[in-house]
Formats: sequence, structure tokens, C-alpha cells
Amino acid sequence: MSSQFIQTKTQAELESIFKKDLKTGVGRSIKHDSADKQVSGEALYIDDKLEFPNQLHVYARMSDRAHAKILSIDTSPCYEFDGVAIAITAKDVPGNLDIGPVVSGDPLLADDLVEYYGQAVLAVAANDHETARKAAMAAIIEYEDLEPVLCVEEALEKKHFVLDSHQHVLGDSKTALANATNRIQGKLHIGGQEHFYLETQIASVMPTEDGGMMVFSSTQNPTEVQKLVASVLGVDMHKVVIDMRRMGGGFGGKETQAALPACMSAVIARLTNRPTKMRVPRMEDMMMTGKRHPFFVKYDVAFDNDGMIEGIEVDLAGNCGYSPDLSGSIVDRAMFHIDNAYFLKNATINGHRCKTNTASNTAYRGFGGPQGMVPIEEIMDSIARNLNKDPLDVRRTNYYGKDDRNETAYHQTVEHNILPEITEEILASSDYYERREEIKAFNAESRILKKGLAMTPVKFGISFTATFLNQAGALIHVYTDGSIRINHGGTEMGQGLNTKVRQIVSEVFQVEAERIEITATNTDKVPNTSPTAASSGTDLNGKAAQNAALTIKQRLVEFAAKHFNVEESQVEFNNSHVRAGENYMAFEEIIQLAYFNQVSLSSTGFYKTPKIYYDRDSASGRPFYYYAYGLACCEVLVDTYTGEYKFLRTDLLQDVGESLNPAIDIGQVEGAFVQGMGWLTTEELVWNDKGRLMTSGPASYKVPAIADMPIDFRTNLVESRKNPEDTVYHSKAVGEPPFMLGIAAWCAIKDAIASVADYKYQPEVDAPATPERVLMGIQKLREKAKGL
Repeated sequence: MSSQFIQTKTQAELESIFKKDLKTGVGRSIKHDSADKQVSGEALYIDDKLEFPNQLHVYARMSDRAHAKILSIDTSPCYEFDGVAIAITAKDVPGNLDIGPVVSGDPLLADDLVEYYGQAVLAVAANDHETARKAAMAAIIEYEDLEPVLCVEEALEKKHFVLDSHQHVLGDSKTALANATNRIQGKLHIGGQEHFYLETQIASVMPTEDGGMMVFSSTQNPTEVQKLVASVLGVDMHKVVIDMRRMGGGFGGKETQAALPACMSAVIARLTNRPTKMRVPRMEDMMMTGKRHPFFVKYDVAFDNDGMIEGIEVDLAGNCGYSPDLSGSIVDRAMFHIDNAYFLKNATINGHRCKTNTASNTAYRGFGGPQGMVPIEEIMDSIARNLNKDPLDVRRTNYYGKDDRNETAYHQTVEHNILPEITEEILASSDYYERREEIKAFNAESRILKKGLAMTPVKFGISFTATFLNQAGALIHVYTDGSIRINHGGTEMGQGLNTKVRQIVSEVFQVEAERIEITATNTDKVPNTSPTAASSGTDLNGKAAQNAALTIKQRLVEFAAKHFNVEESQVEFNNSHVRAGENYMAFEEIIQLAYFNQVSLSSTGFYKTPKIYYDRDSASGRPFYYYAYGLACCEVLVDTYTGEYKFLRTDLLQDVGESLNPAIDIGQVEGAFVQGMGWLTTEELVWNDKGRLMTSGPASYKVPAIADMPIDFRTNLVESRKNPEDTVYHSKAVGEPPFMLGIAAWCAIKDAIASVADYKYQPEVDAPATPERVLMGIQKLREKAKGL
């Protein structure tokens, strides 16, 4: 509504408008701000942008050896192709060759040594991508083969590590195990997971004057890319600007590994002074980039006759690949989450960062947390089989409680634990115990088809474990027509971050969300950004945007109070209008009035998470600001002759605090569950004995499709539970916590298998539980039941 039109309204009419409810603030189910563009194909991604004149396209030649010395590289054949501008090797990088995000170990191009099958050895830039590919494959590379380490168990045995091991200790596990009432030991392999984002790794670079670079990068971490581009060019960071409008998915895969195409393009742009783009094809993307860390786990557990854990020792060995990347923090988070929802009275947790000659594994939704939670859920099931108890009863027996049952192995107190309470909610809504009896009856009568049922909890810590990353900035401009422009340090990858930030600012100013525009994440507007990861996107950037908006709002309140000669408490904002005493006006009118009276209508905002710290030397602290809780109940039908299965029903209940946008939150919960289910069921990564990834495309790597969804899928958010901590409008993070709800699917499959031997033994089925592994697990169980 224009300012001129508003001025024709009477004060009574303006008062009536003012009192109406705002429809677009927090707590509303507002549609994702790019939804229409995405479904129509109008949303622009980097490969959709018009190409620059004279633009080059890059293709990187990958190593076909897992471990070898480079004896020679001859790039002269590359120049026999028309349109080739340059072929580069490690020797051509003008600045620092290493692009490791935390510690060194990740050369942009292999220098004298290749350490995995798929490592970039040289790159060719040409007028088109296909010419660059053909030319790169024409280069002549001579190797001297070295012995690779491809097995994480071998790496653990040889102490072949990328970083030192770490330990958490609570109580005396050695004595507890020695005096155990009951004791079980076991080991488990947990597979990795390909990110399989729709948009592969990509960057487009334009050289600017004075040796600078404008970089369009599909990245979750613009500042990291800015830093590394500057580093490989040998220039200061202020010479490099990163622009990131949206990603076609990320899931952690673009937190660190988006740096390679950006840095490669920047080096070639510097050497040729031509705009350059590198789009990595799907197969090359899957072979060149890291995955979720596969883990090998060994455990030793003591428990009493009720199933309560008396002592536990666990070795978590993460397969890090050839370099550190983010493995230090990822294995740490697996250690932080080995307890999941359970009090481990006497615990020793060891985390090992194993080096293998595979692509360097990296961040993935949950960031090591899921790999920590799977073993403890396996242990809960094993205890239940050992004692002939319902697995859920064993789980509830071990829940964190009060007083002497609320300390983690890293010595953080578990506060505000709503898990026992919400367990009762989902028990009632899912009819768990009634269905358990029905399933037992079904399995007793059905010889071939067996049903399984599992309910598993989630307690997930929210914050970056690298404490300094828990900060964010934002920039807000309010224009004289009342429209608002926001830039913040978070990145939009389809999760709805921008929509929530719009709602937050809408709530502060009490204006409709439609008048708010969020611009591309840009390092020359908001500097020193943290990655959009660790479920922190809204927690950090939303709070920073709220801070900036409140600063401007306070200026407006102070101005209006002075201008209309009223108390500040008499200045109110609602429904895109402002009341100052008895004076009512449209939001744009107060903005114009403030502008004419020289009030600043722009502000930066900043937020840092309070209370958190972690002392690595003592392995203790408060690494998490709060915990998010959830539960999943899954029912599955397994064909014991083929190993195939179908999920019949899934009930999800997720704690999101005071929801900022219930529709987006439910979408995140359902998507996370299906992705977690896929990780533990169908998404199998396979390497051959030469270290080559064989599952390098959708023909061989199976992500969940619509047919894999549970037939009956019920999702609910925990209602009326504000986050007791001072998060943005008391919401809780929702990106990562529900991923671990997928563990219930894996446990349900194993429950169905266990029925083959009358639930007396825990099936030996590693993750993912593919039909082949299920079939082998059934066969092993039958042999065990026969005493063979």
C-alpha cells in the first residue's frame, strides 16, 4: 500500500488496520521463498548463468592409481586439440598449492605423489568442456606404484592415522567390565554415504582489475573458498569476492570440497586472464570428492539383569581417506554422540582417525553424530536379545535421568531432557506395544515373510564443536519505500534458511514478508562467515539478522517517541503499521519520516553462541548449547528368501522448540529421515581392490526413491515446547537431528531378522542393510540357532 494512499485514511481506519494480525511472521507455515522458481525451472544456479565472453571450461584429469609416485607428466599432447588454452600441473599454481581446510594435506593438484584413485593430477582449460576433457585424457602420465592402504581395519591395526587419537572417560570402565553381571562384545562396520546433491561441484570465476577475482561458487562456506582462492593465487583475501545465491543441495559435501573447482578456476583465470568455469561431471564428482566417513567400531559392554549399562568401552575408527579435511571434528562428534540418549555410567570412548588411500571423507548431515549413534543402538538391541526383553524397554531403562544420571562422558550436564515425556506421546500415537504383540503373532504364523518393529530415540547436540565457528553476521537496509534488503552469512541449499530469516525480520518489524528481499551470500557484504553446517544456519544467522533488525527498530522507536512527544513504551509496530501514542501511520511513512530526519536505516548484526566451550586436554566442557530430541517408530516387512524389504509404517516425533515455520520443519524432518534410512539400507559404496569407486553413478548407487518411502508415513512436531535457551524466538535446529531417526529403519530390519531365531540372537548385519546383507544375516542367524 503506497504512502500517498495511506495518508487518505482516517486515524480510526489506520487504528483498525494496525490491530489486525500479521500473517507472515514466525510460527507460520510460509512457502519456501524459491519454491515457485525451483519447480518451474526459473531458479538460477551457476550453470544456468549466461557465460562470460571468452570463457574457458576446465576438466581435471584424475589419477587411475590409489597410491603412486608421479614420475613424469607430459602435457604437450593436450595442445594438439583446437580450442585448448592451457594445461596446468601442480608446478603452475602461483601461490600455495595446499587447500586443506584446517590442516595441510590437500594439494589442489597432486605434486609428485597420488594418494587415491580419482585425485586431480592435471587440469586443462579449453573453449568448451568436451574439448578440455579430450585434451586432458591425452596427457601422458608415468607412475611408480606404491602399496595402498584401502581397509580401515588395516589402518587401525597399523596406527595409520591422519591425526592423533582422542579419548573421553567417565568413571572406571575397566573395573565395571571386570565385575560385569553380564557382558557382550562385538564389532560393526558402518558404511559411508554419497552426498548426491543435484548440482555437482561447480564454480565460475571472473578476473577483476588489480589481480582480484569474482567467484561464483556453489559452496556452504563462502569465506573458506575466499581464503583458499586468495591462498592459491598468493593475494590477500580482500582481492577475492565470493557470491553464492543458491545451491542445488549440499548436505555437507560443499562445506570444504567446493574449494577445488573454485581454486582451479581461479588459477587458470589468473594464468590466462580469461573468465573460467569448472563444472565437475557426476561420475568425476563421485570419484573425486569425499563421502560420509565409513566407521569400524569395536565395543565391550557390561550390563545388569534389567539391561542397564554398568560399563562400556568403545573404539570408533573413522575412515578419513587420505587427508585430514574435517575428520578431527567429525570423529570428535561421533565420540560426543556415542551415548545418544543413554547415560553411560563408566565409559571409555576412543576416537581414531584412520588414513586410507581413498578420497578424503568430509562433512555430511549429522557430521559424525550418526556414526556414533548407530553403535549404541546396536548395543541396546544386543542387550535386549541377551536378556529376552523388548528393545524399547532396555532403551528406556538407560535414558538419561536426573541427579547422578545426567552427565555425559565429556562432562556436560544433560539439562531440559524431554525425551521420557515425548516417548510417552509417541507410544500412545504409534500403539507400539500393541503392534509389538501383533507382529510377534504374525511372525509365528508366517514362514517366509517376517515383520520387524523398532523405536529409537535421538538426543543431538547443537553447536559447532570448533567453538570459534559459532558466530554469524548480517546486514540489513531499510529503503525509503519501506522495503527491506537482508544479507547474511548463511547459504541457501534448499533447506529454507532464507525463508526463516525473512520471517524473523518480518516478526521484528511486524511487516509482511513480501516486502523483504534476501540477497545472495556475498563476502564483500558480510565478512568472515561460518559455514552453513552443524544445523546452525538459522540459530546463528537468524539471530544475527534479528540483532540488526532490532538495532534499526530501536532507532525508529527512539525517533518516533521524540518526534511525537510520547514515551518509547507507547511506540508499537504491528501489521505493517506503527502507533506512536495516538498517532497511527504505515510502516513506510515512519521510514520516510525517519529518513528526512537523518536517522540511519541500515545496520549490521552479529551473534555468538553463549555458554559453550570444550577443553580438549581434559576432554571436558560444554560443547553444545542445547540438545534436540526426537523419536522414530518403524515397521518393516522382510522377505527371508530374498532379503528384500518394504517399510509399512513410520511414526516420527521431532522436537524443534518453538517452530519458526512448521511446514518447512516437517519437510526437513521427513527428508532427513528418508536420507538417514537410505544411508542405512540401500546406499552402498563399493571400491574394488585397486581403490577405484565402482558405485560412481545412479546406475550403481541407490538413493531412496518414492517407492522406498513408508506406505504409512506420519510426522509430528513436539508441540508447545519452547527452547529454554535464548535461541531465535526459542526455536531449535532441525537440519541434522532428524537424520538419526533413520536408525529406527535399520533396527526394524534387524528386529525382523531376529524373529527367525525367536529373538534370541542379535543378527550380524553391517550397515547399510542391503537385501544381500539381510539375506546373509538371516542365513548366519539360522546357522547359529541350529548350533552350527
